[in-house]
Amino acid sequence: MRVLIVTNMWPSPERPELGSFVRDQLEALRELDDPLLELECFAFPPGGYASAARQLRSRYGKDRFDVVHAHFGLTAWPSLAVSATVHGLTLHGTDLRHRRSRLITHAALPFIDLIGAASPELAADVPGYPRRKVEILPCGVATGRFRPLDRQQARSTLGLKQAGRYLLFPADPARAEKRFDRAQAVASRCGAELLALGAISPEAVPLWINAANAVIVPSEREGFGLAVLEALACEVPVCCSRTGIHQVATRSIEGADCLAYDEKSWSEALAVSLDQPERRIVSRARAEEFSAERMARRLLEAWRAKLDSALDSAAARNEETLKKTPWD
Repeated sequence: MRVLIVTNMWPSPERPELGSFVRDQLEALRELDDPLLELECFAFPPGGYASAARQLRSRYGKDRFDVVHAHFGLTAWPSLAVSATVHGLTLHGTDLRHRRSRLITHAALPFIDLIGAASPELAADVPGYPRRKVEILPCGVATGRFRPLDRQQARSTLGLKQAGRYLLFPADPARAEKRFDRAQAVASRCGAELLALGAISPEAVPLWINAANAVIVPSEREGFGLAVLEALACEVPVCCSRTGIHQVATRSIEGADCLAYDEKSWSEALAVSLDQPERRIVSRARAEEFSAERMARRLLEAWRAKLDSALDSAAARNEETLKKTPWD
């Protein structure tokens, strides 16, 4: 199976955090070590869709892939410049929820054979769902990189106070939908220092998670909810809003609180972890249910099923054509 991944989300020196989950999925697919799977990737900067289409046509115009799979709705358009038996697309959130992006994404969907969404909540935003089939195809958490580390050693490496009371906001504060203002209010009420991730290298993020007493995720919306899974993989307490897969991921885990936002209740939940400096939670097994490896296998199975269906349909059409051929 020859597959081309097309994405406008990929780490760069200027934005090392951008699309690290897509890169993790590609690495997980390669680590499956499937001798029948041949993978290529075409990554381009956000916004350069027309240029990307020209480059794809120039580079692959004479080729035909079994699968061309795009990440992010607007990226579907340049991906269609490459011939394939199956064109796939994973939707990540903004492509369905930002007004302009949503319109462009909706227009591309009739040309896509395999539509995937990062979460069931996001799938419900796809026009025509559930009549229109949407696979749940998140990228997953890189559990090899996100794992428990010694908290004091992590703090020493990052230059943080050994006895500090730290909450980690695992997103860029400039992203309004992540609600940094809510995290600030809770941290202030708890008497905690709020750490925030912006343009942090993905390789350094596990250190920041393990250095914190707890992770706070008060987002208004999430396409998936990867930050919560990263905290669970590191066995660090987390308090999160009821969006994306947060409720499923945290269900029945003590110290992983999924609550409707309220400054008082969130402060009370997080105070338990802030008052127990070495507290860890029993959560890694849950994160492994959403590992990049498991999600890569899920994607591969979806490709194979859709490819088999497409080939069966083509064979049926050929057979019908033969029946109608006037041999005599």
